[in-house]
Amino acid sequence: MLKRRPRRLFRGLRVAGLLLLLGLGSLVLGVAVPRGDAPASGGTTTAEPRRILLLAGPIHSDIALPADTQTRRDFAFLAKAGLPVDRPDVRWIIVGWGGRSFYTETPTWADLKPMPLLRTLTGDAAALHVGLAGSIDATSPDVEALELTQRGYADLRSSVMASFSRGADGRPVEIAGTAYGAFDRFYEADGRFHIIGNCNGWAAAMLRRAGITTGWWTPLPQLLFLSLDLHHGS
Repeated sequence: MLKRRPRRLFRGLRVAGLLLLLGLGSLVLGVAVPRGDAPASGGTTTAEPRRILLLAGPIHSDIALPADTQTRRDFAFLAKAGLPVDRPDVRWIIVGWGGRSFYTETPTWADLKPMPLLRTLTGDAAALHVGLAGSIDATSPDVEALELTQRGYADLRSSVMASFSRGADGRPVEIAGTAYGAFDRFYEADGRFHIIGNCNGWAAAMLRRAGITTGWWTPLPQLLFLSLDLHHGS
């Protein structure tokens, strides 16, 4: 029996090492292999480009849309929730997608609870987080500024709006009582959150709809940013 234990230990270590290598290999390939949706036909590429921002947190990424007339019109439903979407000092409308439990119940790491974390690992209903912002420093290392064609921006905006679940009145459905503060709200979203298809995967998919090439699988914001450095604008 004493001789068998080291064998089992070494076997377990080999399996763990193999799994680690497979995981690292998947991340490397996920960043290195490009993935891009075919750009929509029609429109013009000579018009002035539209600038959006990709915002990175420790584990989550958001997309900041410029608060122009059409985008404010698309998000006019925010006024019903008490958000001043028409205020002239609103420069950006920030949108992110994620697991409902973790997203709505964890405004800071100090608020982390076991059940939302478990649902993040096992799968959860999706939610969209929408916030209003003034100026954003585009030179920050946590911000990636991206230039889109007019058609690409329209496709991005349409794809973001299509991510909202809608009620009988056709409006996005607010998740009451879940805001972090006075200038953000949560809404029910289509799809289901899981580790393979998470918030950063949603952000990458939205960018691809706009004609931007990303890595094939970028489950962390740092990996998404790295894939943009590799494949976009090079």
